[in-house]
Amino acid sequence: MKLKFLMVAMMLAAMGPAREAPPPAVATQPASPEEVATPAPEPARPELRILPAADTKPADFLWTARPVVVFADTPNDPAFREQMRALEAGDTALIERDVVVITDSDPQANSAWRQQLHPRGFSLVIIDKDGQVKQRRPLPWDVREISRAIDKLPLRRQEIGRAGLAP
Repeated sequence: MKLKFLMVAMMLAAMGPAREAPPPAVATQPASPEEVATPAPEPARPELRILPAADTKPADFLWTARPVVVFADTPNDPAFREQMRALEAGDTALIERDVVVITDSDPQANSAWRQQLHPRGFSLVIIDKDGQVKQRRPLPWDVREISRAIDKLPLRRQEIGRAGLAP
């Protein structure tokens, strides 16, 4: 009988008030009507940076961003248009990975990006923060595939580890 009583007492003690529960709310002055009626403004959502190749150089993004360069011979190239639609639709995943999209659809301009990467027709090139080319694709990729490719990069794995997330 004592044993049963002891077990019940221990279970009740274990089921006591939650230790993670926040402290009870302290009564404060009632909020003014302006505070109640006005909702807090939402924080500004960062936007995916899409820049023309003529305005940038590869060195501009060294150690700060991951350029994803989209080349085409004309802005009307169906593969180029499909790739740009996919990148714009999945901008949240790319922003999380510090991606900057560089577009180059004018071969005659011979940008610094074209001189360094030598594309032929449509091409998607993923460059890591250290400036090294990590992926080249002759066809459009969706954002999920681009994100997975970036997440496999050693620098990205280090970033994930620093953030306390599992790689």
